[in-house]
Amino acid sequence: MTYDIKSMAVIGVGIMGSGIAQIAAQSGHTTYLYDAKAGAAEQAKEKLAATFQKLVDKNKITAEQAASANSHLIVAQQIEDLKDCDLIVEAIVERLDIKQSLMQQLEEVVSENTILASNTSSLSITAIAANCKKPERVVGYHFFNPVPLMKVVEVIRGLKTDPSIIDALDKLSRAMGHRPVVAKDTPGFIINHAGRAYGTEALKILNENVCDISEIDRILRDGVGFRMGPFELLDLTGLDVSHPVMESIYHQYYEEARYKPSPLTKQLLDAKQLGRKTNQGFYNYETDSKTGEEPAKFVERLEQYPKVWVAADFSEDKTQLEDYLTQQNITLDTNPEPQSDSLCLLACYGEDTTQAAIRLGVNPERAVAIDMLYGIAKHRTLMPSLVTKADYHQAAHSIFNLDGNMVSMIAESIGFVAQRVLSMVINLGCDIAQQNVATVDDINAAVRLGLGYPFGPIEWGDQIGSEKILLILNRISNLTHDPRYRPSPWLQRRVALNLPLTFTNEF
Repeated sequence: MTYDIKSMAVIGVGIMGSGIAQIAAQSGHTTYLYDAKAGAAEQAKEKLAATFQKLVDKNKITAEQAASANSHLIVAQQIEDLKDCDLIVEAIVERLDIKQSLMQQLEEVVSENTILASNTSSLSITAIAANCKKPERVVGYHFFNPVPLMKVVEVIRGLKTDPSIIDALDKLSRAMGHRPVVAKDTPGFIINHAGRAYGTEALKILNENVCDISEIDRILRDGVGFRMGPFELLDLTGLDVSHPVMESIYHQYYEEARYKPSPLTKQLLDAKQLGRKTNQGFYNYETDSKTGEEPAKFVERLEQYPKVWVAADFSEDKTQLEDYLTQQNITLDTNPEPQSDSLCLLACYGEDTTQAAIRLGVNPERAVAIDMLYGIAKHRTLMPSLVTKADYHQAAHSIFNLDGNMVSMIAESIGFVAQRVLSMVINLGCDIAQQNVATVDDINAAVRLGLGYPFGPIEWGDQIGSEKILLILNRISNLTHDPRYRPSPWLQRRVALNLPLTFTNEF
């Protein structure tokens, strides 16, 4: 069957439903507004008219476009008014029984060709359709808030969803200015699934007392290039939203170690320290702006520096470090083995400074490791060993402050901060591809647009170097025996065959 969507309805006209209605009306689709609460649809139409006027005032749209959008909005007084719609999107409360009941009610009203879509963020589309006479007409259509600005929408195919409906929603999404990404009906779909790695691994690092929240945010924001640090993001989203999603996906995947939540967010949730909405989360917001972030520590130029002996897992890292040291007039120790008074600078992956020093046969009292996964152009992360002497610790910190850039000095961690978080983000993206939840292109696009990451997870692995990601995961797995760090088969095979992670073999 071919579906041609010209008219649609939105049931539930809260923030999300109104946002969907806005882009539908602006794209020229007749859009019905319906809400079980008396007067809600009328109020939503009035608010949308005000929104269109604001867009005119800001020269975002013309007065004619605003008038056209308003003319495409129709208030439905009763659910029977929706009988001729080509598509109905529900954006009501996240309860399976209520959504199932609504779908059954709609089937008694609409034509056989009407598409029934759910904007659910976490419920199974297959389960929502389970009691329908025609489950093949039910589909997931998951937008993100604020809908007009978040230019991505997940189109979720249930076990029985008609493929022609996926094609119709793909076309509709593009007409509304959104990038559709098609997903299988799995917990978290693409975006909420892919987003599990960032916050959960940062929380695990915090729980291990590797460094404080400010340092973790600084490394991942200023060094790696995330728009916000994980704790800034958790405060923005609100733990009343984030923690239940963490628990839901963890349990839906039957306690898969990769998604394990942190007791800390549950504790903050119980304390009602939800983030910005309560003025207190990981940071304080009582002044309407974030306070409580610890500033980066800066070590001034020393009168004298030790020679520096460099060891690296990858030759390009060693070259980059030696070039920097030479530019800062630091004397290099170029001997095969470090001299007895040299600072041993170790560019290692997936291990702590103690393990790296033992592997390389150097004195851990003079060893400091450096994370080269994201380079040293903007920010540097250093990690002394448990027994590194204070003068070597201070010398390393000062050396990497010499050009004015910031340094994060962390306690020992198997895999640094950026290495752990990025390897988990990339590995999870690979696993989503391995499960065939979505295509590689859709996974990358969904994460860029829906989560705001600098790159999609799979393309990010290619940009950084997939062999580095695999080395990190293998070493962490071997040292911790924690199954959360096991490498995805998708990653392992492509590294073994020297193929890009984005490589797919379509039969």
